Amino acid sequence: MADNTSGRSHRWAALLDLLSERGRLSVTEACAELGVSEATIRRDFGLLADQQLATRTHGGVVATTVAYDLPARYRSSTPDDAKSRIAQRAADLLPAGAVVGLNGGTTTTDVAHRIASRPDLAQHETATLTVVTNALNIAGQLVLRPYLRCVSLGGIARPESYEVTGPLAASVMEQLWLDVAILGVAAFSARNGATCGHEEEAAIGRIMAERSDRVVVVATGAKIGRHAFARMIDSDDIDTLVTDDSADPEELTALQEKGTEIILA
Repeated sequence: MADNTSGRSHRWAALLDLLSERGRLSVTEACAELGVSEATIRRDFGLLADQQLATRTHGGVVATTVAYDLPARYRSSTPDDAKSRIAQRAADLLPAGAVVGLNGGTTTTDVAHRIASRPDLAQHETATLTVVTNALNIAGQLVLRPYLRCVSLGGIARPESYEVTGPLAASVMEQLWLDVAILGVAAFSARNGATCGHEEEAAIGRIMAERSDRVVVVATGAKIGRHAFARMIDSDDIDTLVTDDSADPEELTALQEKGTEIILA
């Protein structure tokens, strides 16, 4: 059966999302994640490489410096319903007047969009909510909203994720207090906590959590029960997980036993 454009675009969005989180992806891993044949994945990898969106390796692909930009374009036309529901529930948790921290990532970017779209905030002419972020794309999305105060951390920008990291970002974040930190992750489990693919991004997320009264992790069900390269924060220190009903029930029970509130979107 011929591959239709919609199906291919959705697959590419998923592949590039995984690649931006992990840095590299094998044919076997991609087949397992997307449930399609090796021939389809190999063809997709070849087309992504032809467009300079990934670099082919033996048996897979690795991320390029532009691998994060295109997924945003694909997501705009092929939305992830579960991710959108999670983002909306997280945005609705925030009371007016709160100071909110957002790290980088596709789900937190969607949370920022949902915050910006809240009618109860938009009806005000002055700032009613403060967002602190180390993600350049999130800052760019929020800075022109008069009803939102946007605080952007300085530092070294990573093109793979639009996040700024390093000593400057850390030192500024250590001077601030947050009411709520909403953290996007690559993986989350009761045993290993919240993890991501890059140690410097994990460090900024960790400081956000330490400087916050409440820590909320936003993650689709596919990320629950797994772990990535760098630990951001232990599961004991996470107050709330917003996820979808595809998450492993046993893992959710283990998280609840550690005191984490579970919200299914």
